[in-house]
Amino acid sequence: MRDPQARDHESLTFAELDARARGIAVWLAGRTEPGDRVLLLYSPGVEFTAAFFGCLYAGLIAVPGPLPGRYRHERRRLARIARDARATVVLSDRRGLPEVGKWAADEGLTHLVPHSTDETDETDDDPGAWRPRVPGDPDALALLQYTSGSTGSPKGVMVRHRNLLDNVDAVVRSLRLRPGHRLGGWIPLYHDMGLIGLMLPGVLRCDGYVQMDPMTFLRRPHQWLQMMDAYDVNGTASPDFGYELCLRRVTDDQLAGLDLSRVRAAVDGSEPVRADTVTGFAARFAAAGFRPDAIVPMYGLAESTLLATGIGGRPPFVAGVDTAALEGNVLRRAAPGAPARNLVGCGPSAGQSVRVVDPDSGQELPAGRIGEIWLSGPSVAAGYWANSEATKAAFGATGADGQGPFLRTGDLGGLLDGDLFVTGRRKDVLILHGRTIHPQDIEAELRAQHGELGSLHGAVFTVGWDDGTGSRESVVVLHEIRGHWGTERMTELAAAMKLTVAREFGVPVAAVLLLRPGGIRRTTSGKVERSAMRSRYLERALEPLLTSEDPHLTAALDARARQEER
Repeated sequence: MRDPQARDHESLTFAELDARARGIAVWLAGRTEPGDRVLLLYSPGVEFTAAFFGCLYAGLIAVPGPLPGRYRHERRRLARIARDARATVVLSDRRGLPEVGKWAADEGLTHLVPHSTDETDETDDDPGAWRPRVPGDPDALALLQYTSGSTGSPKGVMVRHRNLLDNVDAVVRSLRLRPGHRLGGWIPLYHDMGLIGLMLPGVLRCDGYVQMDPMTFLRRPHQWLQMMDAYDVNGTASPDFGYELCLRRVTDDQLAGLDLSRVRAAVDGSEPVRADTVTGFAARFAAAGFRPDAIVPMYGLAESTLLATGIGGRPPFVAGVDTAALEGNVLRRAAPGAPARNLVGCGPSAGQSVRVVDPDSGQELPAGRIGEIWLSGPSVAAGYWANSEATKAAFGATGADGQGPFLRTGDLGGLLDGDLFVTGRRKDVLILHGRTIHPQDIEAELRAQHGELGSLHGAVFTVGWDDGTGSRESVVVLHEIRGHWGTERMTELAAAMKLTVAREFGVPVAAVLLLRPGGIRRTTSGKVERSAMRSRYLERALEPLLTSEDPHLTAALDARARQEER
């Protein structure tokens, strides 16, 4: 469905979904070989689900992806996925087909002729004619789930049938769902949280799934809540920003008459979970019957199929941890009156073996120490498609005790009272004067103290440069702002932002660049692409509304650019 108030939504029974998927499988069988990759590019609706199961029935590997989009970097990323997967067929729907066809032509993918799954009806492919082409094999690949690329180029995670079934069961078990429960949400089904966290558990283990158009949610977030009420949805999920958007945009009038008492689990994941979001959402919507134990912080990633840690049926575990200890990679509750930062626990293991490890030595760290999160277990995927080097680096880790292999997640965190607390990305972390500072903390503090930054996005990173007396590492802040403030006000704001970072974190800021809304690149799941923004800053490829930069840094970067041009 596309709008909980609309009359044009489409629904399928389980029998109808099965018949449509088998018909698609018959159509695909005449055009592919077992193991071929099929790129699935769909508008929101039931067509994607039928095509996904059609691929599995035909012994093919599904490659979910977004429609090409209007931005050049989105279209190029999708082209890289198509080439990396060596897709032989592209499927879409009638609405998306013209856009997909133009994209394929523009990107030189002449071997890919997009087809609409409506063609399976027009050619009268009989669902009853479907026969398995390959023996059932739980270790066969079911899909390539391309990573969001927040720290590099997207890579195709090889997800086996066994991984999918294990993770679906882990979702149902951790959220305490039952066969009669219904799932629903707005997350696109090319995203692993939508596909594996909601649609597959809804279809395979529960009483179905309701899909909402993501753009409808972004324009009118209250309709997500209305959808859950109208369609008796018991389980949903969203990145943290979705709950924060509801906090800001849902009015008292929209809240009136809303019944959220049947929502048993609303997962918050896919990006850092903020304490003020989970506590604020539970408090704001309690008036609609939303229970405090219904919001469920979880941790997962594509390389672990999806879910790694989390548990439902309890209020969020929010702990005030000592700020100074955190900068020393220690997770410890703050003493009364001491500076503290509220962190949210993402639950215990959901069936995986979870280790916190010194990333350099491989030594397992005790509870209360922060290190890299390593995982092993039946949900860990098979590796990266056609990338043995990256597979070995990420999926082949061995601990100092000789045990393994483990999946190196690249995420930093620690264990406290049995819960995993995720503190940041290893590649994003700022190491300054022996202190560990997480960029999302600076970004959140700036938004909290400067209303002009509001609900917009920022990216904080460091750059190395030479001021003539030696090498230096300096903090750079990029942040979106609406353009109506004027140059004078933005200049004052940039100065105030530098003071905020110096006062709250004790580090100087060498540059603040204010960008138009949308200027901060984010992944399909909403994660800030800090490494990409850093590269664009160093390349001088940004078009800021205002730049407030240390002149020595400006001179050093300009000199570097001239050298690279030679």
